[in-house]
Amino acid sequence: MSHRVNDDSSSTWETTPPAEDGPERTTRFSTSRSSSSSYEDSYEDDPAPRFSKKKAKKKQPFWKELLVIFSVALLLTVVIQTFVARVFVIPSASMETTLHGCTGCVNDKVLVEKITYLFRDPQPGDVIVFRGPPNWTGGKEPPNFVVGTLQDLGSMVNLSEPSGTDFIKRVIAVGGQTVECCDDQGRVLVDGKPLDEPYLNFGGGPRQQDSFEKVTVPAGKLWVMGDNRNNSSDSRKHGDPTPADGAIPIANVVGKARVIVIPVGRWGTISDYNPQTGGK
Repeated sequence: MSHRVNDDSSSTWETTPPAEDGPERTTRFSTSRSSSSSYEDSYEDDPAPRFSKKKAKKKQPFWKELLVIFSVALLLTVVIQTFVARVFVIPSASMETTLHGCTGCVNDKVLVEKITYLFRDPQPGDVIVFRGPPNWTGGKEPPNFVVGTLQDLGSMVNLSEPSGTDFIKRVIAVGGQTVECCDDQGRVLVDGKPLDEPYLNFGGGPRQQDSFEKVTVPAGKLWVMGDNRNNSSDSRKHGDPTPADGAIPIANVVGKARVIVIPVGRWGTISDYNPQTGGK
């Protein structure tokens, strides 16, 4: 007969009956390894853990971090202004009251986006920013890219003047159309039809504007005029050597003025009311 007792360590006490031919009785105690002892044995077989000292990374000086932040911000600004959108300062009163600009005051800053004209040409009613051709700038050359970018950034916070070679006006007629002024009600005519121009500003005076002879706008060019019609140096004033030379090349268009961003009190979109179709 045999009797077995198991405990947590799986020890076994076993009694074996004596052999028939001998009086001697034998006993045997056996212990099997538990999972915990196996784990300990395997742990003992593992090599001793290795500890490595990593040199603490030295923190960059604050001025270096600031320089990196400034460089990244400047790079993003240049990329965005070159390919997506740009902020321009309105330097004069030629677009009053649509856009505010005067000497010694807080001029409007407008966001001009460049994406639209990748897919279509400017249309009548669009308010556009463009690089003035030589007969608009008096031969003044635009600043190089770096100087121009810094100058534009400075003008946004009133630290410098705008470049003086970029202009903002409203498109009145496109290539192939004729434009003239005025009919008996003082309205500009395009292809013989009077324009509907609710944005015009005459400073509270009579709705009268300077007359000019019929001009055919050359292909690939735009006839542009200011909303402050009697206080705007536009296509009417730069027709040299011929009146048609007052039109500006489409290739010179920088983008479409969309939103007034500064000052905060004048936040709002910029109307692109089409005067040829009555806004339709």
